[in-house]
Parts: sequence; C-alpha cells; structure tokens
Amino acid sequence: MTLPPALSGGTAGPGALRPLLARVLDALAAGAARRAGPVPAVRPRDLDGQVRAALAGPGRDALDRLTELLAHGAADPADPGCAAHLHAPPLAVAVAADLAVSALNPSQDSWDQAPAATALETALLAELAALVGHLPGQAAGVFTGGGTESNLMGLMLARDRVLGGGVELHGLPAGRAPRIVASEAAHFSVQRAAALLGLGERAVLTVPVDRTLRMDGDALATTLARAVRDGATPIAVVATAGTTDTGAIDPLHRAADLAAQYGAWLHVDAAYGGGALLSDRLAPLLDGIGRADSVALDFHKLGWQPAAAGVFLVRRAETYASLTRRAAYLNPADDEEAGYPSLLGLSLRTTRRPDAFKLAVTLATLGRAGLGALVDACHRLAADAADAVRAEPALELHTPPVLTTVVFRYRPAAADPAAADRVNAVLRRDLLAAGTAVVGRTELPGTGPGRVRLKLTLLNPHTTPDEVGRLLGAVVAAGRRAEARPD
Repeated sequence: MTLPPALSGGTAGPGALRPLLARVLDALAAGAARRAGPVPAVRPRDLDGQVRAALAGPGRDALDRLTELLAHGAADPADPGCAAHLHAPPLAVAVAADLAVSALNPSQDSWDQAPAATALETALLAELAALVGHLPGQAAGVFTGGGTESNLMGLMLARDRVLGGGVELHGLPAGRAPRIVASEAAHFSVQRAAALLGLGERAVLTVPVDRTLRMDGDALATTLARAVRDGATPIAVVATAGTTDTGAIDPLHRAADLAAQYGAWLHVDAAYGGGALLSDRLAPLLDGIGRADSVALDFHKLGWQPAAAGVFLVRRAETYASLTRRAAYLNPADDEEAGYPSLLGLSLRTTRRPDAFKLAVTLATLGRAGLGALVDACHRLAADAADAVRAEPALELHTPPVLTTVVFRYRPAAADPAAADRVNAVLRRDLLAAGTAVVGRTELPGTGPGRVRLKLTLLNPHTTPDEVGRLLGAVVAAGRRAEARPD
C-alpha cells in the first residue's frame, strides 16, 4: 500500500519538512547563481519556453527543478541593481516566521481555526494603532493584502458612514451625488475602489499637485467647495502619505481640517510612507496622520516583510459597523458571549492567513528602533543617489527625495522632449533585457511629450552608495547607446 504524501503539520510535520527545505535552499542558491544579477538576461518569450519545458519534465525532482527556475527567473530585490518598484527584499527572520504560518496553515475567520494567531493579531494591531496616533481601546483594524484592499475598505466605510449602510446608490437624488476627493498622484486603487463600490470612477475628483507630486492644500479646499456648489456630497478625502513615484506626503493637517469642515471621512493612504513612523527622524513627516478616520499601511514595503503585510486601521471601532457579519458556523453569538472572539467582521476576506505573525516576530526581534534604522539607511541612500544624479551631467534630477525614491531622467544631447522620452524608455528596456538592472519608469502629470522619467526605489538597506553609483553609470551608458540608435 502506498502511503499518501507527507503533511507539514502535526508532530511528524517538521521531520517531513526538514529534508525538503534543504532541497529548496540548495535550489534557491543554484537559481540565484545561474541568474547572476538582478533579473535574468532573457526575453519574455524565451522565459515562457523555459517554464513550459520545466513543467513538462518528470515529477520526482519537480521541487528542485521548479524552485531553481523560479529563482533564476526572479527579479531579486536583494540585488543592488533591482531598484524599480516598492518591492522590498524581505528579512530572513520574517521569511522564517512566514514558513511557520505556511506549515500550520491557520485561517483567521474563526477563533477555533487560529487561537494564538487571533490573539496575536489583536495585540499587534493595538500596537500599530498607537504608532499612528490612534487612541488605545478606541481603534480597530485588520491585516490586509495591501494598500489596494485597505483603500477599498476605507472608502467603503466612508460611503456607509456618510450615506448610510445598504443605500441604493443608483437611486440617490442628484443633489446627493457622492464624491471622493484625492490628489492627481493618488494611487490608482482609489478610482478602482470607487468603481467597485458602485460610485463610478467619475465620482473621484482629483486635486492638482506641485512639482514634488504633493497635493495642493488650497486646491483641495477649492475642489471641495466646488463639489458642494455643484450639489454633490463629499464622502471622503484621500490624502497620500508617500506617493508611489516621489514619496510625497500630502498636507495631512490641512486635509483633516477640510474633511471635518465638509463632514467627509479622511482616509490616509500611507502604504509607502507609513514606514517612516518607524524612524524617530522621519516620523514627523507624517504629523497629523492620527487624525485620519482610516489609515492604510504596508509593511511589505518599508518594513521588509514578505508580501503580503498590509494593515488597515480605523480611529473609532464603531465605524466598522457596516462590515459586521454573523455566520453561525464561524462566529455564533453565544461563542463570543462565552469569550471566544472573532475577527470575521473586520475583514473583507473570509479565509485569511495570519500575516501579522511575521511582523510580530520581526518587531520582537529588532524592535521599532531596529526597523527604524533600516528606514534611515534607505533614506540616506536615496539622498546619496540624488547627489550622484546631480553630479552627472547626463542625468537630471526631478526633485529631492522625500523618502527612498529618486526620480530622474537621462538627458540626451538633442533638446527634443519626444526624443528624450524615447531614449529613457529604450534604455530601461535594454538594461532589463541584458539582466543588468531593473530601473523604474513613470510619467509626470500633464500632457504631451517630455514627461517620461526613470525611478530608483531604494529599499535595500545593505546597498552601498558605490553600488548605486555603478547602477547610475549603467543607466548613462545605456542612454548613450539608445541615443545613438536610430528611431
């Protein structure tokens, strides 16, 4: 009789995992050595062929073969040349903690599926609420899949608070047309959330930003006043604490004052910038975040956790009312009355892994000061990178870094905005195809040519200024090659 495959849990689980983990670690090392850089030097079509061939191979070594391919074909954020996105290299201790969660496979939709994890998430969320300035005993929250989910939750609660839960939005009188106000540089998930909530993307009114992509406070006041004059109801103001491209932080106190003036919910998207709260030096940048009705944080960015480690917090627990759900097979009322708590009514998801555990282990190991030192290291690195861009005549810095992103461009000899856009786009793809570097690309607000920019998102605290200098040198060399190439 053939025994079924081993399980990861129970008393026998660790023994079954140990040899498999050794194989995985060997395959990860082999794949990284084969890649030998931040990203494989391969075109998408060729990599597709490698994946299909690996999947078609014999099954006995599938774990080794596919893990090596995964590592070979990865964009590795631990490599100094991989600096395009808000994609942090996770701490080893956090990955090890996440392994424990995967092995035990708890689900946090009921206490009897995750007893310790339920208590742990509740305790950690109280600590994080205090970090943003929410009062103990009054705040509530949940771990999420990231900023997109957290932004959706914030705007859902805003809709329900201002308009009333269960309202038939399509039947609203024209005079109550709901509006969400956010900056031009706010994350695209704000529009997506408006669509999912039945408000429509056109319900989002955008506010102009300055050169750093920071919301203009006076323009926010004007936008809110105009919305009311037009007969609309501002249900939410979304302030961004750390825009994706420049790390800009909107005027949080001004946003809070105006939201209160118009009876709107204030949601702060701090998915990126929230990590500054870990640093004594940078935390003042987020002064005013504690006034927000809801806050989004992502510790898989400036927190160095494996994805996902998103957090959603509300200042007052009672505002969660419209999410409350009762399912007899998960959180019967008599269980809660008997002292068995449930997190079901705090999340949009039902099955949910305890992503709080890895962050709890990390904080217990390094402390806020230890993580704050990593934030400070990346902030210093961004300042050094900006200095290096300023010192290179072939490069042009867009604006000094606020957090850890550096926005710049290669400056061709010909003063042609369209040509500059083409050269910057081409040089980035050339670096990617050669496996030399992963550099970000973005476009500034506005219309017409001349808006393409490159971006370094520096989230590796082990990267040195010399390594960033070599990366910028590779950008310049690629730019010269692209500039010399005919259209």
